[in-house]
Amino acid sequence: MTDSCDILISGGGIAGLTAAAVFGAAGFNVICVDPTPPVTDRDADGSDLRTTAFLQPAHGLLQHCGLWDRLEPHAAPLQIMRIVDAGGDIPEPRVVRDFNAADISDQPFGWNLPNWLLRREMVARLHELPNVDFRPGTGTVSLFTRTAEARVGLSDGTRIRTKLVIAADGRNSPMREAAGIKVHTTRYGQKALAFAITHPIAHENVSTEIHRSGGPFTLVPLPDWQGQPSSAIVWMERGPRAIDLLNLPEAEFEAAMTERSCGLFGPLKLASRRTIWPIISQSAERLSAQRVALMAEAAHVVPPIGAQGLNMSLGDLRSLLDLAQARPEGLGDTQMLDAYHKARHAEIELRVKGIDLLNRASMVEARPLRDARAAGLNALYSMPVVRKTLMQMGLGVR
Repeated sequence: MTDSCDILISGGGIAGLTAAAVFGAAGFNVICVDPTPPVTDRDADGSDLRTTAFLQPAHGLLQHCGLWDRLEPHAAPLQIMRIVDAGGDIPEPRVVRDFNAADISDQPFGWNLPNWLLRREMVARLHELPNVDFRPGTGTVSLFTRTAEARVGLSDGTRIRTKLVIAADGRNSPMREAAGIKVHTTRYGQKALAFAITHPIAHENVSTEIHRSGGPFTLVPLPDWQGQPSSAIVWMERGPRAIDLLNLPEAEFEAAMTERSCGLFGPLKLASRRTIWPIISQSAERLSAQRVALMAEAAHVVPPIGAQGLNMSLGDLRSLLDLAQARPEGLGDTQMLDAYHKARHAEIELRVKGIDLLNRASMVEARPLRDARAAGLNALYSMPVVRKTLMQMGLGVR
């Protein structure tokens, strides 16, 4: 059986579902496929307990495609980004610096939501769009392109004829591989633990990133859970240490994470199971091939620092949407895809390298290097113009 559409999206993660909603709301006929049906229940096996912070520039895009009204009731605003250096002899704060969104905007930096909930609300939105066909449990297995169209084979035997293939199918993207696009990968020997907690001291909409060694320990605000203040934690450590932590008995793990948090929020209590994720940096040599555009983790992967990952992906999506709407008759042609690569590739490379440096700085073990890191934080913060520029760059605002 052969179907046809304007855009085939390979990948039904957060980025792929958002892309389907955005292009569907813009009037394009979209088919979105993913081999793994989305898990949309917090406590179900396989649910993604990580969270995503949508930064300010994402707000308009989410509103435009009808997602924001669904997401806003569940979102925790992020007003302050607090950086804590605890790299001294004992795990306690020695440098604390607040980056306040009020210095550059009348809105918060962004809004934080759990990934499992995002999938639930995004799938519900796709069901409301008559020109979007979401096919969970079906993946892409082959790609054949010509000047005028692409033909994609699906795992259920269906073939799709389409003007544009958007590869949003992850760091091991089958469509990127089929298109022959190479990637550069950096491995840090790190893993990230992701889970939810409750704590007696309110977060007051402050996202707190604590640096000691092994990687940052980040607490990102969530709405209250069972009457208690709640946060999502991403705890990055060198691989063996992360696995040891994953396997600790619950009481010992809670004691370890309370110590690593410098006790800033009181005793921390687990409010979910623990999950573990590998940490890499990766960037594709090109963002396009004939009739194919790479976006999200198919195009770039960064460590979870500064909420950059998905917001870079939404930058990809905005660029593709603008180009598609500017020349709908040229959807997926060489002119559009060359313009997409030119618009995004240099910025992506710059951000991947910048986040790589920040991650390496957060990992340092040697005391003199940790002291240098603290001094650098002080120096950057003490210059108001530099501080504001860094905040604007973090938001992706020029």
